[in-house]
Amino acid sequence: MAAPQRLVICSLAVLLPSPSSTTMTTLVTGGTGFLGRHLVQKLLDRGEDVRVLTRSFDLELADMGAEVVEGSLSEAEDVRRAVDGIERIYHLAGKVERDRSRAHLMYDLHVEGTRRLLGSLVDRNIEKIVYASTSGTVGVGEGPDFLASEDSPTAETIVKNWPYYLSKIYAERVCEKFIGKHDMPIVMMRPTLLLGPGDRKQSSTGDVVLFLKRKIPAQMSGGMSFVDVRDTADAFIAAMDKAPAGESYLLGSQNLPIVDFLKRLEEITGIPRPKMPVPGKAAVMGARLLDRTMRAFGKKAEVDPVSVEMAQYYWYIDSSKAQEELDWQPRSPNETLRDTVRWIQKNHPEFAPKRKRRKPPEEFVPKETVEFAEKMANGE
Repeated sequence: MAAPQRLVICSLAVLLPSPSSTTMTTLVTGGTGFLGRHLVQKLLDRGEDVRVLTRSFDLELADMGAEVVEGSLSEAEDVRRAVDGIERIYHLAGKVERDRSRAHLMYDLHVEGTRRLLGSLVDRNIEKIVYASTSGTVGVGEGPDFLASEDSPTAETIVKNWPYYLSKIYAERVCEKFIGKHDMPIVMMRPTLLLGPGDRKQSSTGDVVLFLKRKIPAQMSGGMSFVDVRDTADAFIAAMDKAPAGESYLLGSQNLPIVDFLKRLEEITGIPRPKMPVPGKAAVMGARLLDRTMRAFGKKAEVDPVSVEMAQYYWYIDSSKAQEELDWQPRSPNETLRDTVRWIQKNHPEFAPKRKRRKPPEEFVPKETVEFAEKMANGE
């Protein structure tokens, strides 16, 4: 009688997973954003169980295979539900605003939201938290010889009137406080301007859209840096796998004067770049005047004055630390620009080719109805 029992026990042992084979769940905040969607897809492709905290249900993320938890970083109970049973966290939730009157929204999300999330993790066994900051916390200078590294001081003096970057500096300090006080395993990632396919909200690729719309009025004197969103997602995953807690990494593929950036877009698209240089102060004053005029008529200028202000500076960074320690190699900058332009032209409502409506089959719709519909469409 004993033998059959042993067979049953052995059979059950084969069917039941061992404790070591249990798949851990990874939390992503900001999973509906430009970087977030790319990161979630890559994590799912790796076979990870992914949970996404989002303000409202996202059907696409659910169809991709992610667990969608509806909630907000401003609500402690929502945060508690989101982190329950989590060991790895990618904290990407962010809001990009140029309007200074909406600064409080960014401080609430970037600073208080980060404080609330980290506070919920103090007594939990967390393997690592990878936090999405920005190169703009340190990587902004006044001349073309400027080049930021991870050890550069924060750029508070320059960004004091740009609430997005200032709130990110304060959010980094929240992270540093939790690292020092609670030994929290946080790695801070500082990407430059994200380009590439998939920016549905134009949170990062808006300047390329403006170029395609021929709305950039003149050459700007500053310099910029950019990086492919797909490579950035790879760097975040590498940081989770390899980076020691407490480290920070700048991520950029190339530093370019803005005039050279526009030249590359001209070569890719065939659209002439603006040739007329405008001195920095004149450009900023002109943008402010246009903005006030448009607001008086209840409209919004396409080129906002804050962006023009920022374009007078040099956002150059050195990302060699990420390349060496994370074994990270960004793709060709021209490939990123081509893919950005191609995606915008295919998906942006002002550029995407309009599909012709197919006529309904006559066997299902009376001929008279089809003729009447055609007359209405032609304005007859």
